[in-house]
Amino acid sequence: MLQNVSLVLFLIAFVLANLPWLNERWLFVMRPPAGQPKKFWMCLLEWGLLFVIWGFLAFAVEKKMLGQIYPQGWEFYVVALCLFVVFALPGFIYRYDLRPHLQRRKRRSK
Repeated sequence: MLQNVSLVLFLIAFVLANLPWLNERWLFVMRPPAGQPKKFWMCLLEWGLLFVIWGFLAFAVEKKMLGQIYPQGWEFYVVALCLFVVFALPGFIYRYDLRPHLQRRKRRSK
């Protein structure tokens, strides 16, 4: 049961890490001004907020499953942050590398 919960937490982390790079809305609610893409700092801030939300979700799951939250050192949080960075890589590459090439190709084919 615990392995299934861990797998679900990893899948949620993967989805949350990629959402800011794949979505044009600021905090999933407000659109930027017409014709302008979301700024990099907005994506980064949104990504950090989603990392914190995922951390609270993981703490809640740990409390529910094990009955307590075990203390962790700073190393644990650094590894979790690095994991979130790695999970965000596909969305980042799509937004800043692949999508501009696809848009240029689409304009050329018209």
